[in-house]
This record gives sequence, structure tokens and C-alpha cells, in this order.
Amino acid sequence: MAKQAKQKQRALEWLIQAKKGGLYGETMRPVVSRLESYIAEYEHIFRSKTKRFFDTAKTYCRGIFMSELCNIERISEKMSSDYHQMQHFITESPWDHRELIDKAALDVSGSLPNRKLTGLIIDESGWEKKGEKSVGVSRQYCGNVGKVCNCQVAVFGALSNGDFASMVDARMYLPQEWCEDWARCEEAGIPEESRRFKKKWEIGIDIIEHQKSLDSSFDYVGADGYYGNSIEFAEAIEAKGYVYMLDIHSNLTIYFEESEVGIPPAKGKRGRKPSKEQPIAEGMRADKYMSELKESDWIPVEVRNTAKGKLKGDYHFRTVYIFDEDNHRMLRRLLVIRRTMTKQGDYEYKYSFTNANLEQYTEEGIAYMQAQRFFIEHCIKENKQILGMDEYQTRKWLSWHHQIALNLLLSTFILKEKLYCFDDLPLLSARDIKRFIIFKLYRQMTEDDMIDQMFKRHYQRQKDINAAFEKQILMC
Repeated sequence: MAKQAKQKQRALEWLIQAKKGGLYGETMRPVVSRLESYIAEYEHIFRSKTKRFFDTAKTYCRGIFMSELCNIERISEKMSSDYHQMQHFITESPWDHRELIDKAALDVSGSLPNRKLTGLIIDESGWEKKGEKSVGVSRQYCGNVGKVCNCQVAVFGALSNGDFASMVDARMYLPQEWCEDWARCEEAGIPEESRRFKKKWEIGIDIIEHQKSLDSSFDYVGADGYYGNSIEFAEAIEAKGYVYMLDIHSNLTIYFEESEVGIPPAKGKRGRKPSKEQPIAEGMRADKYMSELKESDWIPVEVRNTAKGKLKGDYHFRTVYIFDEDNHRMLRRLLVIRRTMTKQGDYEYKYSFTNANLEQYTEEGIAYMQAQRFFIEHCIKENKQILGMDEYQTRKWLSWHHQIALNLLLSTFILKEKLYCFDDLPLLSARDIKRFIIFKLYRQMTEDDMIDQMFKRHYQRQKDINAAFEKQILMC
């Protein structure tokens, strides 16, 4: 603890010395020229046999950074561009969004460091919409607002390695009512091959298979409780030879032995007799099992970095079985339970299943895999708040995918900037990068003023990290 406290203090002192020495922030000065060079690597995608769209693509990408609202109208206003030309670029021009997304995905895969296991994390996100013309819009559950509302939903894939992550795929979820209404699909420009209804976990499998076909590099697959409660999802991943780490709901029934399956005898003379096969052994809810654990059953593990220091948790591991009702069989899993202390002083619990085992992986390695799902949530949040992914106002299938592709292109650039500047600016955020690009394009203040602003933010962040670390020491 004392050694780590000294490291935190040295980090704060390094920030001050780097600023005094005039070296702090030097890597950020040519950020716009790097942005231009990076977008130019994708120039071949923005053309057809007769037309070239690259200049419009470059303007649109700049506009995503510059505009407060990332829709076509506001971007056109901010960049003083022809609205109709911009509208055509997004809604009608025939450049291949899939080629753009795939090239960006391979760029992410090739850029992430190899110091830790890389996870392909699957999650969905939604955003509220008015009316019923926008592609895929329906009354459905939206995690953003925590309730059923009129919204669009998409399934995302992100590659995550330690402290670095970026989105590599995004696919529209089409509710069944859309797939059954071909006239509505026709109006929205949905290709015929995309009109078959798929559950979200099936779209997740499509993303995994596609990343495998691209030869993206990842060591395991992660996802939240919706996917973790799907036996089909876990079985499909394992059949492809991948390790998975899937969150589960706390009310899932677990068994402690590979029980025989059969129709249990009736309990008493009254009531309906059992008719369905189920395990003969007694099962227990995961949260009920957790509540009966003793203090000695928990192992303290340091999980990952956070904005306020290290995330630490107590972990419990146990081999359990679950019952596959559809196929009348017992399936083996490693149950992973994490508890962490909240600000209020009580415990918060997280439950997961994995097909990894403690002979192949360390306890720290399994805990690390469980903690990485945070990063796809962070990626989605960044893509919405920094790049306006939830601000599109177009209605058609092609325009939605064009905008998503450009969003993923720029989120890949942000990842590369964080990695490129890491030695100079280890606390660099997506918001820092956006602000610097806006400044460079606006030239409303000097570079030194901009670096002063960034230094103050980073100095405060490092102080917060140190304060959180000192608090952890006091609690131990």
C-alpha cells in the first residue's frame, strides 16, 4: 500500500514538472493533422465508379466533433456545407458502411496492446425516438431510460484490453412487428436479407462470427445478464472454441451436483402432479447461495483501474450446474460472484458464469474478465456523449448504418489517440480530444491556453485518484 501511495504522489509531481518543463501536452498539438491523415486511410471507401464522396466524408467527420448536435442539419450549419449534398451523402450515396466498419474493427484489433487478455464484449443500447417512421423504432425496453418506451435498439460489439477499448460492430435490432410488415420495411429501405427476425443474442452470435471471419484478435467473449441467461448463446460460443464470461441474473437456480433428471414424485395428495422433467437434486437461487457464504469463502482480488484508483472486490468461485429445460440435461459452469463496497457502506454483488476453469486461469485472470464488461458500457456512453451516436434524425436503414459507421470510425481514431499520447498524457479522455480538435479548428484561443485547460483537468483527476487511494488505505 505504501509503495502504491508513493507511485500516486509521483504521478502528481510528474504532471507538475512536465507542465513546468514545457513538455506537457506536446503530443496533442498536431491532433488535427493526424485526424486528416487517419480519415485519408479510408478514402477508397468513399467512392463509386462515377462519383467521389471523400471530401463530404471528411467534412462530416469534422462536423461530428464540431457540432453540439450530431444530425445532418446541425452539422451542415456548423460546417457551412450544402445541406442537400450532406443529406445525399448519408441517405443515398452507395459507399459501403460494412467495409468501413470492418476496416475500423481491424484497426482497433491491431492497435490494442497485448499486455492482457482481449475480450469481445457484446451489449445492446437504445435511444428514444418520436413517431414510427425511423427504422426499427418500436415500443420496447430501453436500458437508457430503464423502461419500455418508443425507441431504437442496436446490438454492439467492442474489443477491450485492460484500460483500452473501442467499438468494432453495431447492428440494428428489428422487432418482430417490423419483420412481419414488408411494406414498412420497403419504405425504410431494409434489404430483404435483413428482414428475418433475430433475437438479440442471435445478433450477438452474428457479431462474434463476423469478427472471427475478419480475424480480429480476442481471447474470450463477455456479455450482460440477458445473454448470460441464454443457454443457446453460451453453447454457441463454446461450440466455436471460445471462453465466455457472461453475467447472470441473481435469481437463477443453480445445482451443486450433476443430478439425474426425471419427473419428481408428487408432494402430498392435493394439487396437480408434476409432469415436467427436472433435476432430482435440490436447487438454490444464486443470491440465496451467496447469502449463506461465510467470510472465509471470499477471496480479495484487485480487479482493474478506475478513474479514482483500483477497483477491488471480494470473489467467490464454485463449480455448479444448471438445468437446460429444452434439452433435459445438466450443464456445468463456474459460478463467479463479486462483492464490492458501495459509498453507503453496504455490498453490491455481481454474478457470472464462465466455461473457464481455475486450472487454466488464475483467480485474478477470471476476475479481470468479469470486470471488462464495464468498458463496452463506457464505449457506448462515449460514442453517445462525445460523438452524438443517439442524435441522428434520419429514418432509413442505409442512413442509420452510414452514420453508425462514421461514428465507429471516429471512436477508433480516439482510441488510437489515447494510445499514441499515453506516455505524455496517461489521463487523456475522449472529451479532451474533442475539445482540442474544436479548438484547433476554431482557433479561438492559443495552444498554450488549451494545454493549460487540459492540465488543470488532469491535475484534478490525479488528485482524485490519489484521494481515493488514500481512502482505500484507511479502510483496510
